[in-house]
Amino acid sequence: MEEISREYYLAHSGQKATAELQPIYARHAAILGPDALELTLEMFRGAPEGSEEQRSARLLLDWQTESQSSRQLAPLDEREIAWEGSAIVRLDDGREIEYETMSIEMANGTDRNERHAMEAARAKLVEQELAPLRRERFQRERDITEQLGLASNYNATFELLSGVSLEALKAECEQFLRDTQAMWNEVLPEFSKRILGADAKDLTRADALALFRAREFDEFFQPNEMESSIRKQVHEMGIDPLASGRITLDTGDRPGKRSRAFCSPVRVPREVYLVLRPHGGQTDWNTFLHELGHALHFAYMRPDLPFEYRWLGDNSITEGYAMLFDHLMESPRWLKRYTELTAAALPKFIRSSGFEELHFLRRYAAKLIYEIDLYGGNVPWDSLPDLYVDVMTSATSFRYNRADAFVDVDPRYYAVRYLRAWQLQALITETLVERYDEDWWRNPRAGPWVCAALFGEGQRELAHEQAQRVAGKPLSFAPLVRAVERMLG
Repeated sequence: MEEISREYYLAHSGQKATAELQPIYARHAAILGPDALELTLEMFRGAPEGSEEQRSARLLLDWQTESQSSRQLAPLDEREIAWEGSAIVRLDDGREIEYETMSIEMANGTDRNERHAMEAARAKLVEQELAPLRRERFQRERDITEQLGLASNYNATFELLSGVSLEALKAECEQFLRDTQAMWNEVLPEFSKRILGADAKDLTRADALALFRAREFDEFFQPNEMESSIRKQVHEMGIDPLASGRITLDTGDRPGKRSRAFCSPVRVPREVYLVLRPHGGQTDWNTFLHELGHALHFAYMRPDLPFEYRWLGDNSITEGYAMLFDHLMESPRWLKRYTELTAAALPKFIRSSGFEELHFLRRYAAKLIYEIDLYGGNVPWDSLPDLYVDVMTSATSFRYNRADAFVDVDPRYYAVRYLRAWQLQALITETLVERYDEDWWRNPRAGPWVCAALFGEGQRELAHEQAQRVAGKPLSFAPLVRAVERMLG
């Protein structure tokens, strides 16, 4: 796992042209072979219901199941990483733009016609070259997983290994979309007209990048102050932001570096990398906080935890901690203390944050609904691009592109992890406010509790288990809806 994680870090950070995964899987073939899978399955089925042995075996079985796919799909993953790091988008006017910077260019662009031309060129290249790779990966992943025979199909296998009911979460998402539709219909036209000068009915996914870039607030979020301000805040809550050197910040620009930021735990908890390619403005602050939440989690895990609780588990937990930190950008008190936002600009920024939060919640609710069909096997592969456009456009009002039907998907239902993380962070925040007041983020007693009660436990618990332990409440969208309503006024 350390070798694989290091390969992904070096490749996605632009320090290698691709990740050399196949030699790693070859060296460790015995660990990830059919005998190891069968042994783990026997451990899982033989463990008493609800026991620690069953919890441990379920995580190891999930890892073994994923590894069966990962090992066979390594050649495809290497090709995809190499493609993303070297692909060039050629525009009709002769310009050539690195694929990995396209989202940054479109988010920062002010000319709508130019943005649409860039999106058309990007989508054409993706449809021709990247989408077929991604489609093949999902097809093969589903086939490999179902051939293991752990459950009746891919979705049932995921539910068995994750402890999450897809249909129950889908029903929650559908209800959330219904409950927030009127709110979305009200705020989207206001922001699209004011920021982009466009009617909401004419917006595309490329326009969304520019809309949520929120350039109007750039003067208040200086790039040269981001790291020092946020590190100051983490110090004030009683946590060393670099974890005594265990966390390395990789936040500069570099050719081939992914535009999507990530945290790479290479040796948990001793060697953790936070990787960000600058976009500009409040977007970078938000992203840095998110990835710092991940990094702190990995770097402050108890080193004596067994492998499965440090490396594996329900990623809703680590995503919940990442969101705990990025949601600080929704706190007026935090913004006043650590940014240059003026009193006059603060209400406008909070409303903008509520608009962005509502969009991303609706987007991920729709992603889950679509992905259940992608993995479910009841919709033909050739019909999925049209379904993707219908579901995503209906939920967000932004016109999506068929080319992204297999590209805009994180494998193995990661959308589930994000959605449950949103719900979890809301409950953790409520608990921190009850324990350490509204400004818990600068209370020196809060940090040690977070490190011990949350970060230190790794990912042993499922998200709904941690919600009950920490807050005594079930996961739901209700506190998120209340928060969005407050921000939108």
